[in-house]
Amino acid sequence: MNKIKSLDDLKKMRAQAQTGINVREKSIDPASRVQVKVAMATCGIASGAKEIMDFFIEQLDRRSVEAVVTQTGCMGYCYAEPTIEVTLPGQEPVVFGDVDKKRADQIIEMYIKTGELVDGIIPVNYRTIDK
Repeated sequence: MNKIKSLDDLKKMRAQAQTGINVREKSIDPASRVQVKVAMATCGIASGAKEIMDFFIEQLDRRSVEAVVTQTGCMGYCYAEPTIEVTLPGQEPVVFGDVDKKRADQIIEMYIKTGELVDGIIPVNYRTIDK
């Protein structure tokens, strides 16, 4: 644990704790909220997935979008990292590849807020055993 040396350190620690609390509270009924899963396997992390996850957490909160942002393991799209999966309430998930901050902003403004598809969708190349 980091030592608290100033009021700013304490405020940062409080903000981080509040973010964790918000995620846990929102995940009680995640199906009723936008869900964003960020692939955080080794290749995703090396491609900048951590920064993309932080961007989604910050921007969705700033724009008052009710969302749960979580990390997940490998999605199998190493060639297109960083990748994210977005699930709007009542809809099938959509996977986006090569997500940088500009594309993440487009995904929030166009897909999450209005349902309009944007570039970067990775076609589903698998089926679950339920289908």
